[in-house]
Amino acid sequence: MTLSRRDFLLKSATLGAAGLALNRFGLVNALAQSGGYQALVCIFLFGGNDSNNTIVPVDDYASYEAVRSVASGLNIPRDVLLSIAPPSAGSTFGLHPSLAALQPLWAQKRLAVVCNVGPLVEPISRGQYLGGGSAIPVNLFSHSDQQGQWQTCVSTGPSATGWGGRTADRLDTSATFPLMVTVAGLTPFTAAVAARPIALTPGQAFTFNGFTGTYGPSRSAAFQALLQLDTDQQLVRSAGETTAMALENGKVLSTLPPLQTIFPATILGNQLKEVAQLLLLNQTTLGLSRQLFFCSLGGFDTHSGQLTTQASLLSQLGNAMAAFDAATQEIGVSQQVTTFTLSDFARTFVPNGNIGTDHAWGGHHFVMGGAVNGGDFYGAYPILAPDGPDDTDTGSGARGRWIPTISVDQYAATLASWYGLGSGDREAVFRNLGRFDTANLGFV
Repeated sequence: MTLSRRDFLLKSATLGAAGLALNRFGLVNALAQSGGYQALVCIFLFGGNDSNNTIVPVDDYASYEAVRSVASGLNIPRDVLLSIAPPSAGSTFGLHPSLAALQPLWAQKRLAVVCNVGPLVEPISRGQYLGGGSAIPVNLFSHSDQQGQWQTCVSTGPSATGWGGRTADRLDTSATFPLMVTVAGLTPFTAAVAARPIALTPGQAFTFNGFTGTYGPSRSAAFQALLQLDTDQQLVRSAGETTAMALENGKVLSTLPPLQTIFPATILGNQLKEVAQLLLLNQTTLGLSRQLFFCSLGGFDTHSGQLTTQASLLSQLGNAMAAFDAATQEIGVSQQVTTFTLSDFARTFVPNGNIGTDHAWGGHHFVMGGAVNGGDFYGAYPILAPDGPDDTDTGSGARGRWIPTISVDQYAATLASWYGLGSGDREAVFRNLGRFDTANLGFV
């Protein structure tokens, strides 16, 4: 893909303040960051994935079937579920049949499930929620608000920074290639004060019109000369330095190394393939000790037609994640890369009458990688009873919107601690973490 100068400058602006602090770009080894190499890969499932059909109880299938009967159009038959037996739960569950690619990773203990996670201001029981005296996240069940809260770990209002960005800020930001990369557009997750992400489009070359061919070198020299003009003006100097850094980043990214692992040609498959190529590029060229990536898959807002829509999306998720796990093993960084899912919220246990479900709260999430203490559940699977002990709703119209028993802060802080965030920085990044009993859930 070729870019106009205007478009290129707009893209280069994603480098932001991190680029402004550098006079010249030069690849440096960033191993001065806290020891070893670690990478986090976030997969955001936009729209709100239905956790109740993602992981289904097998031993207590009757409770599930009583609500999601065949008549609702949302029933997953027991005999097609992919059996998993988490030791901590003491019972058998089943993965959605579209997640067949993930079942072997569970067996290899490379995949864990964190149960009933959601945004919280503080721990809250059903009685406290119904009594109305406890703090709850603002605008519960709203797509935009809950997406923001999952990505920022701030549930009391808007936040200018995300928990990924704040974590990056507290690591060494002197590396001249961005440690944060988003392959799914700019996002609150990577918003930071000092560190800045670079935004890439999978499969599209990062090039600039006019810098190749017979006159390419002379044009490049002229352009570099222009960047040196009026540097006494702060805004001009800052824009020039950002553009110069973007040009150098583009050179580094002009040819990503190939992989033997075959990825599915899907939206998420293409994103994770690019992330894997960047992991390999880091091993061969960049030498960063920390990398953080943001990917996404949309379409999970299944108010209708859920059975077929979710089956297709979960197939894409499972196949892409399994391919990415294989690629990390090919590259030799399986123990150093942890992949995890986020989503707006889960969905109501009770169907809505349109072969779909509506917005809910707590849901289940996958964590994958060689460092994961896999093959188990972390946290408590909810009691599948509308108007029951885990439901926000009461009475005959109760829909089964599970009150989270694990906060996003705890989930994210566990990942960030493994990534290298020091204990002294945890509560600066996760401002409500001290309100919860456990800061590290131990799944990685």
